[in-house]
Amino acid sequence: MAIFHKYLYNINFLHTDLTTKETKESKYIMYDDLIEHRRLQAQRSVLIEIQSYRSCNDVHKYCSRYGKIKNIFYYSNSRLLRHFAFIEFEHQEHIDKILSISTHINYEQIIPVHSSNLWYRNLNKSINNTIFKESKTQFCKYTCKILQDGDIIKILKDISTISEQILSLYEATKLNDIGVRLRFYTAYQIERSFHGLFPNIAILPFGSTVNGFGKQNCDLDLSLHFEKEKIEKMNSNLVFHTKYFSITDKHRVQNVMEIIAGIMNICIPGIFNIRKILQARVPIIKFDHKLTEIECDLSMTNTSAYYMSELLYMYGEMDWRVRPLIFTIKAWAKNCSLTKDTAGPWITNFSLSLLVLFFFQQLKILPPLDLLQSCANTNDIRLVDSHIDCTFLRDITKIPQYTLETKEESLEKLLLNFFNYYSTFDFETKAISLRKGKPILKPEQCALYICNPLEINLNVSKNVKIEEKHRIQYEMRNAVWTMENQSKLKNLGLINLIFNRKEAVTVKFKESINIKKIFETDNSIV
Repeated sequence: MAIFHKYLYNINFLHTDLTTKETKESKYIMYDDLIEHRRLQAQRSVLIEIQSYRSCNDVHKYCSRYGKIKNIFYYSNSRLLRHFAFIEFEHQEHIDKILSISTHINYEQIIPVHSSNLWYRNLNKSINNTIFKESKTQFCKYTCKILQDGDIIKILKDISTISEQILSLYEATKLNDIGVRLRFYTAYQIERSFHGLFPNIAILPFGSTVNGFGKQNCDLDLSLHFEKEKIEKMNSNLVFHTKYFSITDKHRVQNVMEIIAGIMNICIPGIFNIRKILQARVPIIKFDHKLTEIECDLSMTNTSAYYMSELLYMYGEMDWRVRPLIFTIKAWAKNCSLTKDTAGPWITNFSLSLLVLFFFQQLKILPPLDLLQSCANTNDIRLVDSHIDCTFLRDITKIPQYTLETKEESLEKLLLNFFNYYSTFDFETKAISLRKGKPILKPEQCALYICNPLEINLNVSKNVKIEEKHRIQYEMRNAVWTMENQSKLKNLGLINLIFNRKEAVTVKFKESINIKKIFETDNSIV
């Protein structure tokens, strides 16, 4: 239980005192421990569809007969108007008991698979509302409703400082505990479905679900691993018969994923709208989970992305200001239409996150990856896909101390300095390198070059066109002006910066006297 509470404290990414801007002490949770803890939670959980919140008491009473309940959550599916009880039991054997007493109906019309997705039918019609009201059981209530711009503005408008607004925006929009639980549960549901053929299969979440940068409605990125521990048992005389398969053989990977997609589509409850994108550089299966209302991407040749998630998680844990600042800049970019939900010649949220981390490196708040690699020990060695070195120090408590005067800068000052830094950055000749922690010469000609920290020869922003690069810096100049002229814009802080952009830009041009002079001093606009 002690580990459970420490983890929950950390996964909420450090409760922060808004007045002192000082974080409470908490023990750092290693990434592998974080993943394992969430996976165990998922293995001890069931998702039960119910009629309404009033059914929670009946479900709790019924399920308590078969095992001790550790946590029970109620949540509603906002789009389909469905209601669920998400129950975590104390031990795995309690789940086995629940599934053993569960049943199918209409056998002639279904494929009778065993799944931890259930629905509750009340066979005892005598249970009434009085019993529900007298129950002392407390149920955590969540909703899957995604906050719209108007909801966020209501939250921000009564907050006096931009720093406090940044923290409130982060708290209001980040992926909460039930969101993380449901994503790990979705991953385990698929994993469990294939255990018959592959007892050691692992379906591991990566990306925003685990790195701490995920919003409430973020997609779920999944990576399939056939063997969690690829270690030969040297003392065994018996060897399994198998068929040849290589992760580097793209044709075989596509064939396997085609079969997996078919099984998921036909057999696994809750999964629908499967789309196979197998000709991409990284073949993926896209699908929706209608019970958890999560959009998912499943791959099996994307191992380095798993360790990239670990690296981003570590950077987010090193300083309490990293994640709130990233959330704010993502919200700003979305409302400026710099980022979009579809792929195209514009910057992505991943690239934006790397820009923020690189900015923190310039202030010596975050260390370069080269330093993390130089501090690594033998337990930190990771080599994936035969050539990608993902070795770096995993325990951030052992990193040499990074302290400068800028360590205590407020979130507002950091946000302003971020826009200032990149609005004048020399993207023409320089590339962003988190490995070096400083700008380097561009390896090749392109509009924007952000080096992948792990795959050093890969530019993660190669898709960005020159027009988009100009627009990014133009919008950053507007952001600087807006933040420096709050008194002229009713002192609304982030509301002006993110949501009232038309008003802010209009005022800017009204105040601009010499348009010719602006363009004479701005060589990047063509």
